[in-house]
Amino acid sequence: MNSFSILIGGKAGFGIDKSGSIIASLATQLGYRLYVYRDYPSLIRGGHTFSIIRLSRKRIAAHEKKVDIILALNQDTINLHKEKLKENSIIIYDSDTVKAEGLKAGNQLVAVPLGKIMKDENAPEIMRNTCIIGALAKTIGIGWDVLDSVLRKEITKEIDLNLKVARRGYDESKELVKIEPLNQNRLPLFTGNEAIGLGLIKGGLKTYIAYPMTPSSPLLHFLANLADTFSLKVIHPENEIAVILMALGFAYAGEKTAIGTSGGGFCLMTEGLSFSAMAELPITIMVSQRPGPSTGLPTYSSQTELHFVLNAGQGEFPRFIVAPGDPEEAYFWSRVALNISWKYQIPSFILSDKNLGEGTYSFDMSLVKELKEEAPLLWDRKAPYKRYLRTETGVSPLTFPSDKDAIIKANSYEHDEYGITTEDPIETTKMHDKRLRKEIYVSEELEHYETVKVHGKRDAATALLCWGSNKGVSVEVAEILGLKVIQPIALSPFPIKQFKDALRGVKKLIAVENNATGQLVRLVSSFGLKVDKKILKYDGRPFTLDELQEVL
Repeated sequence: MNSFSILIGGKAGFGIDKSGSIIASLATQLGYRLYVYRDYPSLIRGGHTFSIIRLSRKRIAAHEKKVDIILALNQDTINLHKEKLKENSIIIYDSDTVKAEGLKAGNQLVAVPLGKIMKDENAPEIMRNTCIIGALAKTIGIGWDVLDSVLRKEITKEIDLNLKVARRGYDESKELVKIEPLNQNRLPLFTGNEAIGLGLIKGGLKTYIAYPMTPSSPLLHFLANLADTFSLKVIHPENEIAVILMALGFAYAGEKTAIGTSGGGFCLMTEGLSFSAMAELPITIMVSQRPGPSTGLPTYSSQTELHFVLNAGQGEFPRFIVAPGDPEEAYFWSRVALNISWKYQIPSFILSDKNLGEGTYSFDMSLVKELKEEAPLLWDRKAPYKRYLRTETGVSPLTFPSDKDAIIKANSYEHDEYGITTEDPIETTKMHDKRLRKEIYVSEELEHYETVKVHGKRDAATALLCWGSNKGVSVEVAEILGLKVIQPIALSPFPIKQFKDALRGVKKLIAVENNATGQLVRLVSSFGLKVDKKILKYDGRPFTLDELQEVL
């Protein structure tokens, strides 16, 4: 068995997400590599939610349309997902509330009376999840001792009762397929948001500020839970305008600060973004994309904010934008974004989306390169302090409030080297050139990083062009079909030299994007580069492995 997929579905608010995490942990105990896709409506309760847990012998970062097992906690799960069944798929269902009808002839059924078991054990309804996971473990040949160990680790409340109902489910089932343990190391499970958070902490983060907005909210919750451990300030202000202005205040005071939002929240931050550019206040912004315009699909995913973050804010100023494609890249490039923001005193962006941020992956630290944290350029005290001193690189030495020997200005108007407002045409031109000069040096520094990755068959004449979370599905399809994959990670300043190097030998370039207009295509076209074909998906859902294969 190279790959195996399990879908669990039920009503929103009934613990489907947690159940998916427990199933993923079970598979991890057997040495498998995991990817978990979460799908849920923008409802607190009601509606249909499901998770697809895909396990594989090798590293994966995408799910398949067809599944091997469905765990049906309600009738909707059967009705909505029966087209995902293979000829020999297994359906484990609540026989008290679900009718397993209209299925394929070769499908195998495991009926578990969840309602009766809950009543017998006087257990709350949410424990139906634990019960059906018990049945799953028996069905795929996982021993009770492994399940017992995972449940004790994953469940913190009423563990004895949870174990009791899990055992009832386990005993109601029978082994139909054996998922054999693998002789390879167990890897921890991380979401993309968690990897971004840990990367920021590793990069020296002191303060994180955000107003909750799906799909960036999990990063706020994750860092809040780690605040005491890492001596972080994690703040939830009243709105997104307050978020960016408060963050700029912390940056002015010398604290490495990051903020998180999605497109709608970033709309409110754009004037603050321009302020950060004029005042040269370092800020790192995580924008987790979801479909728009306006509220769009609040709990789904897209790649529609590339040109928004490229062009947001009035005036002209440099910015650093990076779009990681998996948790290892998210961990590494979050540190780079924080580092570059402070080294060059510019805004930096981590461009994510719901598929990356809320997807769960097996995380392999051995794939993450070492990165040295650099201190910002500090005032040497040899001359009177000029906050906006013009230098060869455009980067002015810093000092921070409470320094009694310096007057530290932060001016949103055009200003001279001291930070005093000016409208003089010569001074205005010099200061504008100073700020823009930074982009030259950022570009030179990025030449030392692998800003464009090449995967798959490197000498193939046909290449897939992808960015962000489409990396996983593109790489796996390319391995199957013998294609090359070109994945730019840094998007501003755009690494044109590395990108052209990656294009050598390519006769046909096919872009794979989750938007309706081909935003990366538009960006590379601005450098005179041609893309031959666009494969675009913009219904809020990611490409599945089999779906992308079919359209190529």
